[in-house]
Parts: sequence; structure tokens; C-alpha cells
Amino acid sequence: AALALTACARQPEGKPVLRTEIGSGKALPVGGEASGAAASASPTPAAIPGDPCTRSEFEGVAITECIADPAKHVILAALGQPPYRGFAKLKAAMGDEAAKVAFAVNAGMFDGEGTPIGYFVRNGDRRQELNRADGSGNFHMKPNGVFYGAKGKWHVRTSADFYTNVTDRPDFGTQSGPMLVIAGKLHPEFSEDGPSRNIRNGVGVDAQGRAHFAISEGPISFGSFARYFRDVAKTPDALYLDGNVSSLWDPVAKRMDARAPIGPMLVVERKD
Repeated sequence: AALALTACARQPEGKPVLRTEIGSGKALPVGGEASGAAASASPTPAAIPGDPCTRSEFEGVAITECIADPAKHVILAALGQPPYRGFAKLKAAMGDEAAKVAFAVNAGMFDGEGTPIGYFVRNGDRRQELNRADGSGNFHMKPNGVFYGAKGKWHVRTSADFYTNVTDRPDFGTQSGPMLVIAGKLHPEFSEDGPSRNIRNGVGVDAQGRAHFAISEGPISFGSFARYFRDVAKTPDALYLDGNVSSLWDPVAKRMDARAPIGPMLVVERKD
């Protein structure tokens, strides 16, 4: 059921406006013992040739990571009017252009109709203003943040930093929360490995300007997921995108997740 933005009770993860830390991810956890604060991931299985996405195991959970390289890719925001709510309708709407898609992911939190509840820009057109309100749920776990691109460069900033320092409208942008990593440090409200587990996905940008998109294949804590971005993807700033609605479209691997309706999406296309 759709959630009202004015709801006061804490809601289950996957309902994009207000949610608790306790979720019900659909993917099965990968076997193996947790490795504590491991600083590397073990690859399993081998990468598919030509696929920008690879799968590895980190602290006992399989994680698929897809890398967008500004030398090879462009990133676009997608939504639809009305919202597509999934990759199948997005692909149909793109027509022949869908052949350019390297991969796509869900892009932040949304209301019951699939409309973003935070800042959202598509092709330079702002569809939603920056949301600086306080509230409950993951989106409002401050600091939250914005992933955006301008002039061929991609960035993750806290919402406060974005509000203060970004004056020109970007080519694309999406707001979500909480931040996972801020200036190389984990979000201050994360425990090392709390009891909450959920499928999660997020994005971070490394020192070379590449965008790392990661999605867990099984339930994972916020602390462990944030460490993946800090220690494996090596992104000094990273942003949580969502929980058990987290989805990936990877054409090379013939993967198109459809576990739940989603809202805004980020589409990574190969350059001509």
C-alpha cells in the first residue's frame, strides 16, 4: 500500500518514504562465515567478458558491483510520466536506444506512485527540489546525500554540502539517504555490524572519477555495506540508494530484476 508522507509510525524497509532498519529482502544469503572488517572481497564467480558488473563475496555476503567509467559511459536519470516502475517498461520506452545500456539501477527513494521524494533532475530538468526536511526512516537519517553529474563528471555530496556549494543545475541528480561513507568515514549512526539485515544498493565515486554501483545479493548490515564502499570500492563518499526494492538491469548477464515496483532509475549507457 502507498504510504502517506505524513505518516508517523516507522514503516518496513522497501516502502520508500518511511522505513525501519528491519527488512525482508527476497534474495537468499550466500553461505560462508563473515570475515569481520575484511578490506577485500573474494571474486566468485569469474566475470563475464564485456560485462561492467562483477560479483564477489564480502564479509559473507555476495555483492555485485558495476563500474561506470566516464571515459566509456554516460549516466542518465530516468523516471517516466507516469513512472515506469520497472526496467521492462523503461526498456520498451527506450526502443533502439536500449542497445546502448551497459546497466541500470534504481535511483533513490520514492512515494507510493513512484515519484521521487528528494531532489531529482533528468536531462537538466529539475523534477523535485532538494528535500532538507527532518523525519524518520532511512531517507532522513542525516546526513543524507545527492549523487549527480555535471559536465561529464560524477559526484556524491551530503545534501547540506550540495545545498551550500552546488549552484549550477546538474545534468542529472538524485537524492537519497543515508550517506554510507562521508570523507572516508562511515556514517556516524552506523554500528559496526548491527542486527538489521536487508538487500541494499548504493553508489560511490572513486578518486579516478568512476562511479561504483553495488547491490548485495543477500541481506547485509549498513555497517558492512558501508565498509565495502570504503575498503573495496575505495570511494571516499558513498550514498545508500534503497533496501529490498534494490534492483539491477545487467543486459550482458541477461539479468533484469523485478522484485518490486521502483521509482527513479539511473541508466549507464556506452558512449558511441
